[in-house]
Amino acid sequence: MDIFRTKSIEEYQADAKATHLRRAMGALDVTMLGVGVIVGTGIFVLTGVAAAKYAGPALMLSFLIASVTCAFVSMTYSELASMVPVAGSAYAYAYTSVGELFAWLVGWNLVLEYSVGASAVAGGWSAYVVGLLKTGGLELPQAFTTVPADGGLVNLPAILITMFLTFLLIRGVHESVTVNKALVAVKLLAIFIFLFLAGPSVDVTNWEPFMPFGFAGVSAGAAVIFFAYLGVDSVATAAEETKNPARDMPIGIIASLAICTLLYIAVTAVMTGNVPYTELDTAEPVAFVLRELGYRFGSALVGTGAIAGLTTVLLVMMYAQTRAFFAMSRDGLIPQAVCKIHPRFATPHRITIIVGIAVALISGFTPINVVAEMCSVGTLFAFIISAIGVVVLRHRQPDARRPFRCPAIHVMSLLAILSCGYIMYNLSSMTWERFWIWSAAGLLIYFAYGRRHSRENHRES
Repeated sequence: MDIFRTKSIEEYQADAKATHLRRAMGALDVTMLGVGVIVGTGIFVLTGVAAAKYAGPALMLSFLIASVTCAFVSMTYSELASMVPVAGSAYAYAYTSVGELFAWLVGWNLVLEYSVGASAVAGGWSAYVVGLLKTGGLELPQAFTTVPADGGLVNLPAILITMFLTFLLIRGVHESVTVNKALVAVKLLAIFIFLFLAGPSVDVTNWEPFMPFGFAGVSAGAAVIFFAYLGVDSVATAAEETKNPARDMPIGIIASLAICTLLYIAVTAVMTGNVPYTELDTAEPVAFVLRELGYRFGSALVGTGAIAGLTTVLLVMMYAQTRAFFAMSRDGLIPQAVCKIHPRFATPHRITIIVGIAVALISGFTPINVVAEMCSVGTLFAFIISAIGVVVLRHRQPDARRPFRCPAIHVMSLLAILSCGYIMYNLSSMTWERFWIWSAAGLLIYFAYGRRHSRENHRES
């Protein structure tokens, strides 16, 4: 049963010392990294569509369900991140607990999650930039701002921002973190401007009916907006570049989730309290609400904040994908030459370039609605495997060092599995079909290449 062989925590720690990724982040950096990726697409893009089509004003409950689910997951992730402080997040956790095959499937789905998610965010970034320039009187040609399926030739702004962030990620994690903190500050300022301007004019009659699509709509809304909570896994991929991962990772994961939950619910309440939910079916709902209230300058400010917000999401998603690839290549499941470390910048520059080109091509030529929902299913699958893995490690290695111990581990793990499973159940059948096709392709690659080239396989032989 070599497909279920595991990799020891000690091996991962030795790998981390040997690969020389630079430890440059503290607890605040990790928290800002989490806020950078969680607060973005969910607030600035998905809230309007999810309220109009799925949950109505009860989208507040959808965010609460998604947040509670992530809270259970965060507790298990924090224990795993403190035990196995290496790049790879859920992939590495699966490898140490439930075995190589499940680790590969988790890693393979993380690849899909991040590439598809980053492409969708790049498309949203382009839409906000084009809209902001149009408001200022500069209208870009549709042929170069729209994908072929929507009547254009190429979404050039999406490609340009992707390639710029690729360059930034190659230069190093310190530079990327500095830019991320600045952009997160701009984004949070934009959100507070929105709450300050639109908060006083909330009309609670707009919350009636509160649950127009029933609880089924609330559940479907939670499944759709779960895209926003990819940050929990993205943050965990940074463990190998954190100064004190045993302390900084749990703080960063839990603090970023708490901050983002409060912001999401507040923005949703103000948004649906100012404009009837039926009118929010737009890709820029926050700016739309301010325009409806007559705050055109405020709308432009929030639009600028949205651009900053989506930039941070794209940056962290691309960062996380390169680290997932890096962890898999180090274990021999994909060719190691692809993830060579740059001698000057101490970053996996080759895979960063490959990821950047792939995301640029997808975002430049593919409609974002075709691929966005795929992100949620891959993330939820990784969360479930991690929740199982943390219990397995408690039983297999009860004396292992755990700088952070998840309280009531069996209860917390079970709640994480059940809540993730419930949200997965509410995803569309088309999403499930794509998930199974992608997983089947991953299994073919594993049995054709990864199983034979695995470092664990060489150790056994």
